[in-house]
Amino acid sequence: MRTLVPFLLIAVAAVAQEPPAAEAPTPAASKPAVLVAPLELVPDASGTVPQEQIRELLRRVAEKDLENQGRLRNYTYTQREEERKLDGDGKVKKVESRTSEILVVYGEHIERLIAKDDKPLSPEDAKREDERIEKITEKRKNESEHDRRDRLEEEAKRREDGRKFVREIADAYDFRLTGSEPVDERETWVLEAEPRADYQPKSREARMLPKLKGRIWIDKADLQWKRFDITTIDTISVGLFLARIHKGTHVVVETTRVNDEVWLPKHVIVHVDARVALLKSFNQDVEQTFRDYKRFRTDANFTVVGEPTP
Repeated sequence: MRTLVPFLLIAVAAVAQEPPAAEAPTPAASKPAVLVAPLELVPDASGTVPQEQIRELLRRVAEKDLENQGRLRNYTYTQREEERKLDGDGKVKKVESRTSEILVVYGEHIERLIAKDDKPLSPEDAKREDERIEKITEKRKNESEHDRRDRLEEEAKRREDGRKFVREIADAYDFRLTGSEPVDERETWVLEAEPRADYQPKSREARMLPKLKGRIWIDKADLQWKRFDITTIDTISVGLFLARIHKGTHVVVETTRVNDEVWLPKHVIVHVDARVALLKSFNQDVEQTFRDYKRFRTDANFTVVGEPTP
């Protein structure tokens, strides 16, 4: 189950990272004045906001979201994940939760489990977690230059593959401004994303895009995405049909403003109806909450619980 949720979240998060246009973004060095200029969405004579205005809005949001991703590497935080397994009538039959500290080990986020079902780990389990973190730390500390270069190249390749996927998302949807709405006492624009009927996927991963639709809330003051609400409108097959995510699977993602410098995840709710290997079914709700963001010193290679910047 834990492998299906990230798959859906990739699809959700990608929508905000690229404007609905096929052209490549202009190099940052050539457009500083555009980034700091105020943005107004002005309807035309028909009362509809032109697509080029929405395109500009999403381009700015995309750039800010990339900045957020970079700054997240400077933060430790606490993450709680609760899985509520449902019966055939949609009633909860079992609840399990995991709470973890997200640490930074030589520039990489590492998860350390600290509680199950809201109860602290036993001394034996806590010791095993500490030993696991120590092994990861030693591995990174003693990593050869060759291994480090290979690891960084692989990370760079994944980022580039993600950008290519995002560009396909830009082609896959029509975006429409539906109005304004307050969220957590902040004014937002609300956009609807509908699959384009003439869209032809260019990669295997992009085949799922016509099977998703949703809404995006964008903070007006900071031009940051505030909330996603995405639903599958058809069955999605994953991994050569080993998993099938059914129509009606639903994902909601919310972010929050941290330290007046960055917007980071706050709350994720996923309702999953899926079958793996045509044998095991999953019908459950998954809820993730993120809290206690702490910025650590950027010159520190390793932190255990997150050292606040003085």
